[in-house]
Amino acid sequence: MLEALAGEVTIPLSIDTRKAAVAQAALRAGARIVNDVSALTFDPGMAAVAARAEGVCLMHAQGRPETMQDDPRYEDVLLDVFDALEERIRAAEAAGIPRGRILVDPGIGFGKTLQHNVSLLRRVSLYHALGCAILIGVSRKRFVGMIGGAEEARDRMPGSVAVALHAVRQGVQLIRVHDVKETRQALRLLAAMDGD
Repeated sequence: MLEALAGEVTIPLSIDTRKAAVAQAALRAGARIVNDVSALTFDPGMAAVAARAEGVCLMHAQGRPETMQDDPRYEDVLLDVFDALEERIRAAEAAGIPRGRILVDPGIGFGKTLQHNVSLLRRVSLYHALGCAILIGVSRKRFVGMIGGAEEARDRMPGSVAVALHAVRQGVQLIRVHDVKETRQALRLLAAMDGD
C-alpha cells in the first residue's frame, strides 16, 4: 500500500475507531483507511462514513472489549470467524463499499483464547476465499508472550516477527507491526530465500 508520488514515498494513514464521528474527522485530516474493530456494528453511522474511505478494514471480534476475553467460545473458530466476516462484507457492500476496498482481519486476540489464535493463524489462508485482502495484527500480543516465554510486551519482537512471516507465507497481504525495521528485514530475507 505504498505509493511513489513525485519521487517520494507516501504511506496511507488509517484510523482505528468504532465511532463514525472520529472516523469522519480523521478522514478530513488525511486518513485514507478506516479500521473498525466492530466491523461496522458499533456505530450505526460508521458504514456511511467508511464508504468515503479508500479502504475499510472489517475485523472480527466476539463480544465487547470490556468482556470479550472472559470466556470466548466457538463451535469451530476458523469457520465461525469466516462466516461472521462474510456477513460483514455483505453488509459493507450493501452500504456502498466495493469488495475491492475491503480488508478483513480475523481479530487475533479479540474474543479468542490462545488456542483460538493458534488455530486461526495455522489456517489463515482460508480467508482468501472471502475475496478481500487480509490484514493480521499479532505484534507483541499476549499469546506471543505465552508461547514464546516473554511476559513483557517489549520482549515479544522475535515471536511477533515469526508469526508475521508465517502469515505472509500463507499469502496475508498486510501485517500490523510495532517493530517495522526488524520485520522489514525478516521479510526481505524471506523473499530472498523464496526467490522472489
